[in-house]
Amino acid sequence: MLAPTDNHPLPLCRLAALDDPGSKGFVVQGRQLFAVRQGSQVFVYENRCPHRGIPLEWVADQFLDSSGKLIQCASHGALFLPESGECVAGPCSGASLTPVASHIEAGQVWLDSDQ
Repeated sequence: MLAPTDNHPLPLCRLAALDDPGSKGFVVQGRQLFAVRQGSQVFVYENRCPHRGIPLEWVADQFLDSSGKLIQCASHGALFLPESGECVAGPCSGASLTPVASHIEAGQVWLDSDQ
């Protein structure tokens, strides 16, 4: 895997590895991250609740609510918009998840080189 100082994007996963809608957790260079797929878009965030500072999921790769449309913190039920990471319900309402710049190219999800 390339290091960020190489000024190259880092491969995260194949787009096909993410259900639609779906989510998956990753550890990349010691950072806990997760990706959420909604159609042709993928959003990547640090796996850390802005309210409690803990990972969002209790079960591996389960970051979405039962509708598959919102990111949900398993600890206290806060709900976040996948496209912005903004908390729209729960004790951290108005706070946001920390985004990780990424893009999709040739069927692969990449973390941008500044990560």
